[in-house]
Amino acid sequence: MFGKLFLYLQYPFVRYALIVGTLIALSSSLLGVTLVLKRFSFIGDGLSHVAFGAMAAASVFRLSDNMALVLPVTILCAVLLLRTGQNTRIQGDASIAILSVGALALGYLLMHLYPVSSNVSGDVCSTLFGSTSILTLTGGEVWACVVLSVLSVAAFFLFYHKIFAVTFDESFARATGTDAQLYNLVIAVMIAVMIVLAMNLVGSLLISALVIFPALSAMRIFKSFRAVTICSACLSVFCTLAGMLTAVVASTPVGATIVAVDMVAFGCFYALGAFRDA
Repeated sequence: MFGKLFLYLQYPFVRYALIVGTLIALSSSLLGVTLVLKRFSFIGDGLSHVAFGAMAAASVFRLSDNMALVLPVTILCAVLLLRTGQNTRIQGDASIAILSVGALALGYLLMHLYPVSSNVSGDVCSTLFGSTSILTLTGGEVWACVVLSVLSVAAFFLFYHKIFAVTFDESFARATGTDAQLYNLVIAVMIAVMIVLAMNLVGSLLISALVIFPALSAMRIFKSFRAVTICSACLSVFCTLAGMLTAVVASTPVGATIVAVDMVAFGCFYALGAFRDA
C-alpha cells in the first residue's frame, strides 16, 4: 500500500491536490466554528447550490475560467442572504431554502438544455459530489486556490477579535462600537470564497460536512473559542489528507471518502466527550 502511495505521489497532479486540499480544509474549518455558533450551518449548503448553478451557467457560456463567474455570483448571494436574513418578512432559513433550491434546479436545467459533453449525468455527478475533479486541477487553478485560501486565513486572523465578538454577542459588540454589519459582511464573503474553493474538493452537496464536522468534533472536547478553532483546523487538515490519500490508494470518490473520515473522527470525539462527562 505504501509503495502504491509513494508511486502516486510522484505525479504532480496528486501533489497539487494535496496542497489545495490542505489549504481548503484549513480555511473552511476556521469559519466552521463561527457558522455553527451563529447557527448559520446551512448557509454553506445554500451557497454551494448557488455555486453549482453559476458553474453550470459558466459551462454553458464556455468560459475558460469558471471561477470568474462563480466567485462573484456566490459572493453576491452571500451578501443577499445576510441582508434577507435580517428581514422579518423572509426569515434566514427560508431565504436559504429559496435560493439554494432555485439555483440547483436552474443549474441542472441549464446543463440538460445546453450540454457541453455527451455525458451530462457524469458532469452533474462530478460537480455535486466532487468525484476526481480535485485531481484534475491545472496550474492556474492551483495558484488561484492557494492565493484565495491564504487571503481567507489571513483575513480570519486579522479580524479574529471582531469575528469573536460578533459570533458570541452581536448586540454587545454593537454597543461597544463594533460595526457588526461590516464584520458580518466579511464573514459572508469569506464563506463564499471557501464554498467556491471547496467545490473542487468535495462537491457542492458535501461542502457542509467539510465545514460542520470538524467544528462539532472539537466542541465535544474543548470549550473555549480559541481551543475549538485550533482543534477544528488541525482535525480538518488531518481528515482531509487522510481521506484524499485513502481515495488515491483505494480508488474511491475523493469527496465522499473525506466526509467518511470526518464522520469517523466525529464519532471518536463524541465518544471521548461522553466518556469524559460520565
